[in-house]
Amino acid sequence: MATTVLHTTVLDALGRRITSGDVLPGAPLTLESIGSEFGVSRTVAREVMRLLEGLGLVRSKRRVGLVVLGMDEWNVLDPRVIRWRLEGPGRDPQLRTLTELRHAVEPLAAAGAAVHATDDERAELVAAAARMRMLGEAGDLEEFLALDVRFHELLLRASGNEMFGALAGVVAAVLSGRTHLGLMPASPVPEALDQHEAVARAVADGDARAAEAAMAAIVGEVRAALGGVDREA
Repeated sequence: MATTVLHTTVLDALGRRITSGDVLPGAPLTLESIGSEFGVSRTVAREVMRLLEGLGLVRSKRRVGLVVLGMDEWNVLDPRVIRWRLEGPGRDPQLRTLTELRHAVEPLAAAGAAVHATDDERAELVAAAARMRMLGEAGDLEEFLALDVRFHELLLRASGNEMFGALAGVVAAVLSGRTHLGLMPASPVPEALDQHEAVARAVADGDARAAEAAMAAIVGEVRAALGGVDREA
């Protein structure tokens, strides 16, 4: 357990530095420098370097160790990379690109869910939307967030498109990031609650066109609000 905590602490620290631009592309990282700065063993430092390499943030180079890579090489869809970017100075551009991705994908996923979702999934969406209204009106943002994440993940996974389903972690990361960074109002706007219920009803009714339109309205409002992001999706 202690080793896992060390891995996470060092990985988060280095991941934030790289994604924030504090460490520039081409800069070297070595086991010795990581071990010395963070007071960790070579085993821990080596595991952190392996994880960074897996995320596309660094690459092994002969006689140097690892060198930091530019954003074009990053695994930008990994939830850890998303979280680090949201916590850094590039937060607003990251929110913009993530919202554009959602705008392109989630309406089609909702339409697909109206066709492919199981009866249990349809029922869960309707129940989740109703519960979200209750929690949102009560200002219970933490429980609301958990249910909101589940709602959007369920739509993506029920879409009948495994590529959309694979983006569930991305959507969860951006929804969580916005809330935990204090970018949300004290309670979700009524229109957002209405639209979530509209999506759920359309999926339950098998109405792909209505489901797509309602989800487009949800992510469209968030996209329009960028520059002063204050809406829940």
